[in-house]
Amino acid sequence: MSIPDDAALARELLRMINASWVAQACYVTARLGIADLLAAGPRSAADLAAATHTHAPSLQRLLAALGSVGLSRQLADDTFEMTRLGSLLRKDAPVSLRAWALKWGGDDWPVWANLLYSVRTGQSARSLITGTPGFAHLERNPETAAIFNQAMADLTQLSAMAIARACDFSGLRVMDVGGGYGELLAQILLAHPSATGVLFDMPHAIARAREHLAGRGLGSRCEFLTGDFFDSVPGGADVYVLKSVIHDWPDERAREILGSCRRAMRPGARLFVIERLMPERLESCADHEALARSDLHMLVALAAQERTQAQIAALLESADFRSLKRIDTGSDFQIVAAEP
Repeated sequence: MSIPDDAALARELLRMINASWVAQACYVTARLGIADLLAAGPRSAADLAAATHTHAPSLQRLLAALGSVGLSRQLADDTFEMTRLGSLLRKDAPVSLRAWALKWGGDDWPVWANLLYSVRTGQSARSLITGTPGFAHLERNPETAAIFNQAMADLTQLSAMAIARACDFSGLRVMDVGGGYGELLAQILLAHPSATGVLFDMPHAIARAREHLAGRGLGSRCEFLTGDFFDSVPGGADVYVLKSVIHDWPDERAREILGSCRRAMRPGARLFVIERLMPERLESCADHEALARSDLHMLVALAAQERTQAQIAALLESADFRSLKRIDTGSDFQIVAAEP
């Protein structure tokens, strides 16, 4: 390989290594509420700096930098506006990623800085930093919990409609176990008017979930229950849904969650494990890159992992379930349906 070829490869690798700056730029933009401030129209950097209590020349540099990746636009009069892409950082955007930017660039940032620790030990870097396992840190910090739950709801929105339409939930009582603010359950109830729902999660999620579903006109069709799915899961549902739950936990703890569901299920009930299933071998493509990022994030944050369909099936079998089939949803997520 010639030196020019090596130089081209080096520039591509350098772009990958340096890409983290965009995450921090998005985090700061979201934290300052810049996209929200620009929702009504273009404003100058000085005007925005006064509104955000920041240094005007430095804020202008940030706004210009956002323009280099297509998130903002500098106009002829030196005012700035957000592009359609950048507007997704608004809190009230129909499809918002503001909470995810806050989570990724804030709470998750020091966790990723300790990837080496997790690779060496197989342990959670977040637990190393916070001194608490799993999601216990959310119970101690309401702001962090609110950002986390909103980020999960926003990401779920991207696939919830496809998941809801992939199965027939008509006339069924559907329990979303660990369902956060209830975005998936809301889409299921909207797509299947004869279905009813139960949302089961920790108190920090359920309090806001009531407002979320009531705002969609679904409050009367949904019951809200709090508890810890490691201890028990309420009974009485026809379908139990675990979306993006199993990937948060190592095998032993994931088996405990499945066991709680198994004990709650009456004859004829089904379990839907909804995850982004890993391929047997990762290749160089955008879809696999997203899976790899998520898998490593499960490692550093929770000492957990994304799993293949075979690994999910083995977990289900170890918890006294029988895998029925895989249902492709047309989104990034697949459903592994099972029964006791």
